[in-house]
Amino acid sequence: MTNPLPPDDLGDLVACLTCDALHRLGAVPVGARAKCTRCGTVLMAPRAGAMTRIVMLAATALVLMVAAVFFPFLDLSAAGLSQHSSVLDAITAFSDGLLLPLSFAVALLIVILPALRLLAILYAIAPMMIGYHPLPHAQRAFRLVQVLRPWAMAEIFIVGVAVALVKVAGLATVSLGPAFWAFAALVLVTALKDNFMCKLTVWKTLENRTAS
Repeated sequence: MTNPLPPDDLGDLVACLTCDALHRLGAVPVGARAKCTRCGTVLMAPRAGAMTRIVMLAATALVLMVAAVFFPFLDLSAAGLSQHSSVLDAITAFSDGLLLPLSFAVALLIVILPALRLLAILYAIAPMMIGYHPLPHAQRAFRLVQVLRPWAMAEIFIVGVAVALVKVAGLATVSLGPAFWAFAALVLVTALKDNFMCKLTVWKTLENRTAS
């Protein structure tokens, strides 16, 4: 489905992200996959109803993000004392003195950037899902989605919490709050959303509908 060729016509050329081989990518049927002829990396894999699923999952992730931030996250009980904590408590725990930049970093990486990425996805894709033309600067919004992906670390936070719970469990009684499960669901929904998203398909759709 893809053929390497010299770059005589750059308009239809696609570079493999793994080996940088150039291909002229034609129309790829829904459900098919276009792979790099050199290394086998999937270049394009359009799926039926993918945009609807991406938008719905992104909206679900936003709702889960709100629940994860404001609902109780953990309850710790030891020696007759009880401590309730939330994600906001985790962020503000470093807000004094020299650790203030760490508080900003935690807020940025586990709340602000993931939420901004979800909003950018909705801005770029939601109008096309219902058949409208892309909104102004939709391509910039989707480029932001790709730039922010390595920096949205909600899944790193939940893994770190799980490791900490293993160590704390022997010292105190730990009760998981609704925000913990919301955060865990958020990680799963985000992974599922990214699995449905074919970046090249979205880019081509944005270009075609912007030009039309």
